[in-house]
Amino acid sequence: MGVNDDTVQPGPKDRSSGLFLRVISAAVLIPPVIGAIYLGSPYFDILVAVGAVILCWEWYTLCKPHFGWLLVGIPYIGAPTYALIFVRNAPDKGFETVLWIFVMVWAADTFAYAAGRTFGGPKLAPSISPNKTWSGLFGGVAGAGAVGAITALVLNHNSVIPLALVSAALGAISQGGDLMESWIKRRFGKKDAGSLIPGHGGLFDRVDGLLAAALVVALVSIISSKGSILTWV
Repeated sequence: MGVNDDTVQPGPKDRSSGLFLRVISAAVLIPPVIGAIYLGSPYFDILVAVGAVILCWEWYTLCKPHFGWLLVGIPYIGAPTYALIFVRNAPDKGFETVLWIFVMVWAADTFAYAAGRTFGGPKLAPSISPNKTWSGLFGGVAGAGAVGAITALVLNHNSVIPLALVSAALGAISQGGDLMESWIKRRFGKKDAGSLIPGHGGLFDRVDGLLAAALVVALVSIISSKGSILTWV
């Protein structure tokens, strides 16, 4: 088992370089993703399918040769990627719902990163991810809640509070997904799931929170039998 580099604290120059790479990567990747979300099937389906193949490869390289863990990857990847397609192909507000999920998770990640770097403070789970802080978690939840409030205003909801609260909760869930992947990487002695995206690592390192949030949104929509959360929150 290798050394997990999360235990090494980056210097100021490393932080600025990492932030620059994150911004450039986001600027390149976000427009085509939004375009695929807008176009829907089959373009979004293809995007998700390609992403699932990449995630499967990263999972294989992360967990090999542990056969049991390789099997865990089937539902761990399959359920949330199917959830994204399910939500997008819903007859009512499929585009708006998926776009809301993506932007909400992006905001949660960005605000968590910014708050953690700015305020620091007590560690959230030092044995799993030494760099994650409680301030980062609260920042991520606040960022997701803000996106929910803006979404409610754009969709002309009577009240912004319900969707803001739901979004904040999903922001916390997305941070939980990030923490889960950090635990898995630490279990196998890896810093990143891959090196596909400069500044982020592998695709798993970019979408771990998205997978968790998308799965919960899909399950809530199915269990409630009311369709998209955006239509009844």
